[in-house]
Amino acid sequence: MSVQERKQRERADRERLIVATARELAEQQGWDAVTTRRLAERIEYSQPVLYSHFRGKREIIGAVALQGATEMAAAMRAATSAANGSRERVAALARSYLDFAERNPAVYDALFQLDGGLTYAQEDTPEPLKDAFAALMETLSEVAGDGVHPGLFTETFWAALHGLATLTRAGRLLPQDAAQRVELLVDRLAVV
Repeated sequence: MSVQERKQRERADRERLIVATARELAEQQGWDAVTTRRLAERIEYSQPVLYSHFRGKREIIGAVALQGATEMAAAMRAATSAANGSRERVAALARSYLDFAERNPAVYDALFQLDGGLTYAQEDTPEPLKDAFAALMETLSEVAGDGVHPGLFTETFWAALHGLATLTRAGRLLPQDAAQRVELLVDRLAVV
């Protein structure tokens, strides 16, 4: 291995450590607790080292969001591949999305609530974000209905899921009714 390759590997390892530490800290104490000073202390590198990887917290949030999008897409695909039939796949997709949001609140915030400097629904949207949307659309295009654009249907279904995730987390919806909400959403929106 060349010196250059070793340096690139070490740089990538440091970057992964920064992102993992920021994510862990955000999940434990919220995003307000994530500062470059605290990250530098936790990973035992100086703040200038952090700034050599990320220009600040905004870029770190973006990196956590991209990592989360990749994980969310994989979770949704795994859930839908294990289900039989269109209706079951849509229900599995919805449950998987909501489960991810509940288990990873800081990541979900990085994806959809905080400014991580990422663009959505544009040509320059990063691939992990496009792939997460594609993971939704792969299943939802099956049930969009005749004459309905699959992308538009996916956006609408996703907005409903996002609303359920956000309102449940805020305590505005009773968690014991979550399964019934998923069933209602699937029954009313998915044309099977």
